[in-house]
Amino acid sequence: MNGFLLVDKASGMTSHDVVAKARKKFGTKRVGHAGTLDPMATGVLVLGVGNATKLLQYVVDGKKRYEATIKLGVSTHTDDREGEVLVSTDASHVSEEIIRVELAKFVGTIMQRPSSVSAIKIDGKRAHERVRAGEVVDIPAREVTIYEINLLEIRGPEVDVEVTCSAGTYIRAIARDLGEVLKVGGHLTALRRTLVSPFEIGECTDLESSVLIPTALGVSRMMPTRNLTSDEMIEIGFGRTIGANEESGIVAALALDGSFAALMENRDFSGKFLATPTLVAMKE
Repeated sequence: MNGFLLVDKASGMTSHDVVAKARKKFGTKRVGHAGTLDPMATGVLVLGVGNATKLLQYVVDGKKRYEATIKLGVSTHTDDREGEVLVSTDASHVSEEIIRVELAKFVGTIMQRPSSVSAIKIDGKRAHERVRAGEVVDIPAREVTIYEINLLEIRGPEVDVEVTCSAGTYIRAIARDLGEVLKVGGHLTALRRTLVSPFEIGECTDLESSVLIPTALGVSRMMPTRNLTSDEMIEIGFGRTIGANEESGIVAALALDGSFAALMENRDFSGKFLATPTLVAMKE
């Protein structure tokens, strides 16, 4: 039982709920996910099963794309529809032109202050847990990259956007910050993730219908691969180096039967580059 699951998460479920159901479905505790989705959100949730769990970090760090609805004129303490309303303001005077102008200012590498109810840990405790316990949480701004924001539709105070961004970007924070610069407040009312690079929403199904993508097939979409000889398989099994990879960076090594065998990286040994295993797939 090794591979990736591409799940279209339903609203109302936590990412951990999906993992728990997958553990039951496959009869193993070795299940993890690549990037939390809030219970309110739907869309792409990539799960790793068996040896694929160790490769999820390469999915987490990839580019993301979301479709979101921002409601202007209302601020909430969670920056989304599930929070308590803090301020309500008439936003009917805000034009499409000014919305486009302000949205464009978010594009690029920016400093973003995460929502106070994010999953970020502060002194070992998640921010949202501290907020719900009545604490005042101030999370420092962090660098994120917004590659593109497309304005899809404006329906009264509701603004539909598509955002392509780096890992670590909070769409709720974009909703909050857009409301702030427009001086009317804003929060997120809907969120759907449509890309966790390299996996698209069109590949996803509900968990019950999902089928494991073999680890080798999934990892080959994330990074270069190389095919190992029988002698190289023996060397890697002992954690030894082999001849250098043709590509720089991390390379996925495939066994004779095409299964995932290891991650390899070139390292300099006294002027000679050799491929060194950084992760070896354990036999189940």
